[in-house]
Amino acid sequence: MNLQKLKLSNTGVNLYESKHKRGSSISGHYHDHFQILYALDGEGEMNLDGKNYNFCKDQMVLIVPNSIHSIHATSPLTVLVLAFSQDAFGTLLNNGLLQALQDGSLFYDLNMARASEVRQLLRKMLFEQTSYDSLCILALPVYLSELLLILVRLQTEEVSYDLNDMRAIQIRDYLDRNYFETITAESLSLKFELTPRYINTIFKTKFHETPLQYLQKIRINRAKMMLIETDLEIVSICFEIGYETLSPFYRSFRNLVGVSPHKFRTINQ
Repeated sequence: MNLQKLKLSNTGVNLYESKHKRGSSISGHYHDHFQILYALDGEGEMNLDGKNYNFCKDQMVLIVPNSIHSIHATSPLTVLVLAFSQDAFGTLLNNGLLQALQDGSLFYDLNMARASEVRQLLRKMLFEQTSYDSLCILALPVYLSELLLILVRLQTEEVSYDLNDMRAIQIRDYLDRNYFETITAESLSLKFELTPRYINTIFKTKFHETPLQYLQKIRINRAKMMLIETDLEIVSICFEIGYETLSPFYRSFRNLVGVSPHKFRTINQ
């Protein structure tokens, strides 16, 4: 078995996508750091310290240092790999969360709600790796700590979720993935086969805002990033994030940010 070393960023954390073609294999190896593997899509087989597991969408593996593992893709398999060192945390976390996970590598078959929580944290970490601002170096360990907290709790408790909570999380995930599409209360109602009023009620109970308010925030946050990081015309940004015309985009932007898109770009560039 060979040691494979990865170069981690100065945060001690690195999150990246790994794609495996059908029939491809990664032979047994180990690392001197921690890894979390999250299956985004496809199917495969994993051997973890001599135990075999089916590895498919929404399943996750925690791999501790020196744990021998291998992967074989039985279909095209896409995996998010989160590598991190023990130095990514302060003393409190090393003696708490990380210590609770040191006993050995673990395989997790996540339920719908837990998978949604994990995906959201991974999305946040992918964004922070873009070095959007000077706080990204601080944000990555914070989100990693939240992820490890989920893993520790999965070891110690049986979590049950209310059906309406799961529906609300499904709706939020749909908005996260499809914010650029034309989405209305009626289209959500058709998509999830629930009345618009019922959707608003369960979503607001879970997230303290309506689905369309949440959608507006996603779009405007994406617009803010594009205004700073690209030279795209405002009308192009408006189109890309899902608005049909400029006037509702300007109105939403002013309501949430307090200034026009043009002024926001001027201030931040």
